[in-house]
Amino acid sequence: MCGNGGSAATASHLAVGLGKDGSWGRDERFRVIALTDNVAWLTALANDTDYSQVFVEQLKNHAQRGDVLVAFSASGNSPNVLRATEWANQNGLVTVAITGRSGSPLGRLAGHCIAIDSAHMGHVEEAPFLVQHLVSYFFLEEE
Repeated sequence: MCGNGGSAATASHLAVGLGKDGSWGRDERFRVIALTDNVAWLTALANDTDYSQVFVEQLKNHAQRGDVLVAFSASGNSPNVLRATEWANQNGLVTVAITGRSGSPLGRLAGHCIAIDSAHMGHVEEAPFLVQHLVSYFFLEEE
């Protein structure tokens, strides 16, 4: 999971939802992280490379072919989220964008896109929160 600002918080919340709730009581568990949650690593990368690479460099350590990258961006224009999605596509990951505009660069780049087409930024930021709850609870309540 990756994103900036409120999208970073949503990415973190979904990682927790899948890692804990979605994995609860299962033999096969989600191997999930939010690339936004290690502040020391994130800021070291931003300082030593540039901010557009902070998610790509972490993916190089963690990602494996067939993994899923969920990229959150209300605008669909965040350079670090775009770079991560490009890298993921080039390295055999499944990419999912949750964005505010289907025609945004992120919406066009990702293999799968959930777009909240609204001019109201509040709605664009609320909808991913609902999506991440629906996904987490799907696995939590599945029998």
